[in-house]
Amino acid sequence: MDLHLDGRRAIVTGGSRGIGLATARALAAEGVRVALVARDADGLAAAAAGLSEAGAPEVMEVPTDTTDDAAVRAMTGTVADRFGGVDVLVNAAARPASAGPPTDLASVTDDAVRTELETKLLGYLRCARAVAPLMTAQGWGRIVNVSGLNARKSTSLVGSVRNVAVASMSAALAQELGPHGVNVTVVHPGITQTERTPGVIADRAAAAGTDEAAARAELDATTTIGRITTAAEVADVITFLCSPRSVAINGDAVPTGGGTPGTTHY
Repeated sequence: MDLHLDGRRAIVTGGSRGIGLATARALAAEGVRVALVARDADGLAAAAAGLSEAGAPEVMEVPTDTTDDAAVRAMTGTVADRFGGVDVLVNAAARPASAGPPTDLASVTDDAVRTELETKLLGYLRCARAVAPLMTAQGWGRIVNVSGLNARKSTSLVGSVRNVAVASMSAALAQELGPHGVNVTVVHPGITQTERTPGVIADRAAAAGTDEAAARAELDATTTIGRITTAAEVADVITFLCSPRSVAINGDAVPTGGGTPGTTHY
């Protein structure tokens, strides 16, 4: 299937690693010119070099802190000036749920919640607000917000709150921007195989007093496909949502965690 993405221009936040970088790779493979955005300049440079070596049509890196609105607007202007516009925004700049603060009521602090909302919810909002005028002016665009399956669970107070908020924001933006040709969707990855996974498995094994094979099997059992998904597999779904082919999906949440056993969502 031709996704009709060749020549499009994308911003991917959180693009130096994990799902963000995997998405940038997938988009570049479809002929998309990609701007990688993250706070770590060295990580961005390495990621951009890797994409270029793999044959990406055009890659630029723009170190940016998405908690700073002025920095986000400057980044968007820089990308638009070089690429001549922006067609796609993938928001993935957020701390993984497993790296977040304590989630029990007695331990969680106001500042911990503020930090998560400032980075994920408001960071995504700032980026969407900056690119939306460019997209609506040309009558086409795609915004994909990477959230997480904690939105559908009650196991993480902070993780659930921030992810539900992202989903709600995405639906509101979709309703406003959809008539102007700009679709907004949210994807909910579960536990995903990234460069962080070996460390996560080692930590879980140590905490449980078991070996890493048992810890990995426990993670794999949380899905209905019998294993956790990879960042590249999540990126494949995101890439489709970035394409003109996804026009029938707007404002909706798409789970990409390999299926959750024992649940029905309708």
